[in-house]
Amino acid sequence: MTQFLFTGGALLVPGAKELEHGIDLLVEGERIKEVGRNIQSSSATRIDLGGRTLMAGLIDAHVHVIASSVNLAENAALPSSLAALRAAHIMNRMLMRGFTTVRDVGGADHGLKRAVQEGLIDGPRLVISGKALGQTGGHTDFRPRSDDRGTFDERLGALGRIADGVDAVRRAAREEIRSGADLVKIMANGGVASPNDPIHALGYSRDEIRAAVEEASNAGTYVSAHLYTDEAIRRAVECGVHSLEHCNLIQPQTAALAAKAGCVACPTLVAYEGLAMEGARFGLSPDSVAKIETVRRGGMESLGIMRDAGLPMAYGSDLLGELQKYQSMEFTIRSRVLPTHEILTSASTIAARLCRLEGQIGALTPGSYADLIVVDGNPFAEISILDGQGERIPAVMKGGRFYKYQLA
Repeated sequence: MTQFLFTGGALLVPGAKELEHGIDLLVEGERIKEVGRNIQSSSATRIDLGGRTLMAGLIDAHVHVIASSVNLAENAALPSSLAALRAAHIMNRMLMRGFTTVRDVGGADHGLKRAVQEGLIDGPRLVISGKALGQTGGHTDFRPRSDDRGTFDERLGALGRIADGVDAVRRAAREEIRSGADLVKIMANGGVASPNDPIHALGYSRDEIRAAVEEASNAGTYVSAHLYTDEAIRRAVECGVHSLEHCNLIQPQTAALAAKAGCVACPTLVAYEGLAMEGARFGLSPDSVAKIETVRRGGMESLGIMRDAGLPMAYGSDLLGELQKYQSMEFTIRSRVLPTHEILTSASTIAARLCRLEGQIGALTPGSYADLIVVDGNPFAEISILDGQGERIPAVMKGGRFYKYQLA
């Protein structure tokens, strides 16, 4: 079994507030075998870090790997074969940025997940919700008001599917789970990228939300919900939703309620930065562009509110099309409000919890997957070294295999 021994650098242990020095890490097969000082192995390939930092592979808990276009209506209309090939390219770029696991909360199917597992695609390991569930006129309905044609729910390029009514929601949740979804995603609020649902609009009735929660619970998993406003977030928490996406307009009392309920939030502030910078150029409608500032203004404040309430926050990006290049900018954006060690934990331990792989990914412990990245520098001193396209990440390992190796 192949072994690699990492030595001669610093170790960034998830949850720690400073680097550890003089610690070696031994990989055997796809797992970490040993972490400690002066590890000896005659059969291991020795990797001299040369003073660089070794850390757990990054986890992005909110992506859409099939979203090769900012215009989601056009994306949904793509032939599924083309959408899959474009997704492969998107996933490869994510891996080169150091993201060894991503949670896709709308679009990716079991076929893409299996393609990664079989080595047909060089990309992050995938945790998927399948199609996101939404109501007619909600955040999965991308038809203009004048368009009364059917949707493209069956195409791979469609992020979601429409399901109206308790019975339809139950069936849709069951179908996604049967098809390989690891969790259920619902659209419980208005959105930016869809044409007919203002930010304040509530998505789904309480009974419909509870139906999705019950079906997910019956299958041993949970519901993730697209949410912006305080009212929508509170209602979702009261109905049993576990994963709270975005949360830009959350208020202190609701944040405290969510923390008490054991929820996890997943802010995606870089999505609004990217859309503000380039959304119109890539086909986002004027109505959608106008919505951006509403959620963008509240986003920075929401970080402090959730932190003060003790509500755990996972790392998320939620970027579309060519804006996916900004995936790592979320680190720098959050650093305006949050301490570095908390931001790094959001992309390791907390995100691993949402992926239901805690202790398996986002960890540097014996038995966990050998998902590792090597960084030129100290992220505690300069978190922006994680930004960009992985220029300062010369090595990426996933499951004990190097996918990027540029160490001198």
